[in-house]
Amino acid sequence: MTKKTMLDRLPLNDALFVGFCAGSIIVCKLLFRWHLGINGHAMFFTVALLLLARGCVNYRWAACLTALLAGLMATSIGLGKGGPLIVLKFLFPALVIDLAALVVPLFFFSVTGCVVVAVLAGASKFINSWLKGYFLGMDRIVLVQQAAIDAFFSLLFACLGALLIPSILRKLKARGILVQPQQGGD
Repeated sequence: MTKKTMLDRLPLNDALFVGFCAGSIIVCKLLFRWHLGINGHAMFFTVALLLLARGCVNYRWAACLTALLAGLMATSIGLGKGGPLIVLKFLFPALVIDLAALVVPLFFFSVTGCVVVAVLAGASKFINSWLKGYFLGMDRIVLVQQAAIDAFFSLLFACLGALLIPSILRKLKARGILVQPQQGGD
C-alpha cells in the first residue's frame, strides 16, 4: 500500500484551476507591462488571483501552490529583473493568504477580511524589496526607504484587487459553481 502525499488529495479540477490562476497571473503581468511610474501596480492582479485561487480551491496550500507555479513560470520565461527571487515575489503574499485562511477560514466572503489580508500580503513586498536591495549592496537607509515605498504602493494596489474577491465568490456560490464555503481544506 502506498502512502498518499498532500498533492494526491488535490482533485484534477482544483489542480487545473490552480494552474489557470497561476497562468493568469503571468499573462496579466505580460499584457499589462505598463511603465506607469507607480510601484506595486502588478500586485493588483497577483493578490486578486491568489485570493481567488485560495477561495475557490478547498486545499490548504492552494495560494502557495499557485504562487509557486506562477513564480516558476515567470522565472522560466525571464519575466522581471529579480532572477530566482521572482519566485519569492509570488510566494510571500501567498503565504500570508494561506496562513490567514488557516486562522479565519471564511474571510474570503467578507470585504473587510479580504482587505485586511491584502494589506498584510501587500506589506510582504517589503521583505522582497529589502532582500533585492541587500543583495545589490544598497545603503541601509536607502534600502529601508525604498522597501517601504514599494510596500506602501503594493499594499494599496493589493487592497484594490482584494475588493473584487468577495463579490466574485458570492456569485460563484449563488450559481452553484462554488459548492461549499471554505472550511480549512485538507
